Amino acid sequence: MVEWIGALAGTLLMISFVPQVIHTWRTKSTRDVSLWMLLAFNAGVTLWLVYGLILRKPSIIYANGVTLLLSLTLLGMKLRFR
Repeated sequence: MVEWIGALAGTLLMISFVPQVIHTWRTKSTRDVSLWMLLAFNAGVTLWLVYGLILRKPSIIYANGVTLLLSLTLLGMKLRFR
C-alpha cells in the first residue's frame, strides 16, 4: 500500500511538469520561469533519485528519473530561449 502511495505521488509530480514543457516548447518563451527555481528543483530531484537508487525503491527511482528528464528539458529550454 505504501509503495502505491509513492507511485501515485511520483506520477502526479511527473504529470505536473508536462504542460509547462509543452507550453515552453510551443511559445519558445521561458521568461516567466525562474532559473534559480529550476536549478534548485533539479538539484533536489537529483538527490531524490540518488536516494531512491540507494534504497532500491522503484517508485522513487522511476518518478524522480522521469521528473528529472522533464525538468532538465525545461532548464535546457530556459538556457536556449533566453
